[in-house]
Parts: sequence; structure tokens; C-alpha cells
Amino acid sequence: MKWITRTHVHVDRVACPWLISRFVDNDAEFMFVASDIVGQVAEDELATPFDTEGAELGHHDGHCSFVSIMEKYHLKDKALLQLADVINAADTDQLDANPYARGLEAMAQGFSLMYPDDTDNLEAQFAIYDALFAFFRLKVARESK
Repeated sequence: MKWITRTHVHVDRVACPWLISRFVDNDAEFMFVASDIVGQVAEDELATPFDTEGAELGHHDGHCSFVSIMEKYHLKDKALLQLADVINAADTDQLDANPYARGLEAMAQGFSLMYPDDTDNLEAQFAIYDALFAFFRLKVARESK
């Protein structure tokens, strides 16, 4: 399936493809276009828009697109929920709401400088999200003892 969003990925536009490819669509193909043409290209390419103006899988009620995707696809894993809280805080300028949010925002900025190409940026950052998810899985396991 094709998925589309705005260019110049940052926290949510990296986290969403990670979530989609790991938990929603193993064969996901991501497209990045200028914000003013996302809707038209989505229609032409039969792609699902995310993290863009007016998208079902966008920001709603103070939550980022990652949260919208989790809700739509009924993703309830406790580690994913904790990861979502970090991503939401980092992406919605609530950096003090989660102790890990500032670090994630700093890494996103650094990766954007190192990898100006969106696809390269995703490839580089997916390991960060894999590591954070592993951390939260361990944290959840320890909390449930």
C-alpha cells in the first residue's frame, strides 16, 4: 500500500512510517511531497495521507498523527502506548510532558541535518524507534512483575 505525507520529515513523520511498516503494513511504500500537493498526489496514486492538513491520520484533539494511527488500527500494546506518549510530547511542543521527549526532538533535529533526503532519514532513524520500542517493552515487563 502507498502512504503519503509532507517532505522534510521530523518526529511524527518518521515515527508514523516506523509504526506503519512495523505494525500496520509490512509492504508499505512511503512518498514525500510538498504540503500543497499531498491531497492531489494521494488521489492520483491511491495513497493514504498521514501527518498532513486534514488527514484522518493527522493531528486531532491535541494528539499527533502517531496516536491517530494507533487509534485507527487498534494498536494497544503497552510499550507502544508509552512510545506514543514520548512521540506525542516531542511532536506537539510539550517537551516537558515526558522525560524522553527532549532527547527524541534533539535526535530528530540532528538526523534532519545529517540526512536531508527523507527516505535516507527514515532508514537511519528506524533503528532509534526500534531501540525505544525495545526499551519500553523491557520497562513494561519490569513494571508488570
